[in-house]
Amino acid sequence: MNGTVVGRLAPSPTGAQHLGNARTFLIAWLAARSLHGKLILRIEDIDSPRIKPWAVSQAIEDLHWLGLDWDEGPNSDDVQAPGPHAPYVQTLRLERYREGLKLLAAANQIYPCTCSRGDIEQAASAPQSMGQGEGLEGPVYPGTCATRNASDVEQLNAENYAWRFRCYRGERHWRDHFCGPQTLDVAKQLGDFVVGKKDGWPAYQLAVVMDDHDMGVTMVVRGDDLIPSTYRQQMLYEFFGWRPPQFWHVPLVVGSDGKRLAKRHGDTRLSTYRERGVSPQDIIGWLALSCGWIEKFRPCSPQELL
Repeated sequence: MNGTVVGRLAPSPTGAQHLGNARTFLIAWLAARSLHGKLILRIEDIDSPRIKPWAVSQAIEDLHWLGLDWDEGPNSDDVQAPGPHAPYVQTLRLERYREGLKLLAAANQIYPCTCSRGDIEQAASAPQSMGQGEGLEGPVYPGTCATRNASDVEQLNAENYAWRFRCYRGERHWRDHFCGPQTLDVAKQLGDFVVGKKDGWPAYQLAVVMDDHDMGVTMVVRGDDLIPSTYRQQMLYEFFGWRPPQFWHVPLVVGSDGKRLAKRHGDTRLSTYRERGVSPQDIIGWLALSCGWIEKFRPCSPQELL
């Protein structure tokens, strides 16, 4: 990579951080620090119905406990942390996201959609429907409201609607630095996607793109379940004329059944291990073993793995 590497740690405070989160954070930390890069801590808290007030301070405590540090962002539950790219909490950046929505609307690149989840599922399953049926992540949005212009929102008498981005047509190609070349027809396999809501509240896809651009992030390390999101985000980068970061999508930690780590696999919260007296070096050692960085288990620190 050319220039200074800037990575980020971006916990979402929808609950306690667990072993799966810890492994991704560790990989992201090592990836940036091994290249003498900077790290930013950003709190991604726009998923408001699921946000837990206590989870922000606990996530920061978990990261400190593991021995991970960062150069910008909050070091405590004081979310008003100063810095060259502050604020580092998404709910404090809402006006910035609204600026992005205005630019998208002015270009008619988004349109107001009044379809519910049930409407989309019904359209996708209907015979000879206008939809694409099942896609990579479930029912593909059928384009029911795609004939609308952004300006139609002024005459729209609806209690609720979402702003959808008009996907560019044809196959999209990009290279993931862990998973290799990626190809997908986004319009057919994912469909037009939500970037905001009626009240101007942003969706994840828009917020994360604007955050990473504004904060100068050049390296994104995250779970491979977000590969489909990267296609969407690449389109937003293209629209705004911004250079996207380089992406590393790494495997998720899974349970004994091969499925993504969840409550059904037991209590794997970092706070629980801490309360039980498990050392952070034991956690780092287990994570390193799971990545194949050490041949047999031993306690170690992130600094040792550099």
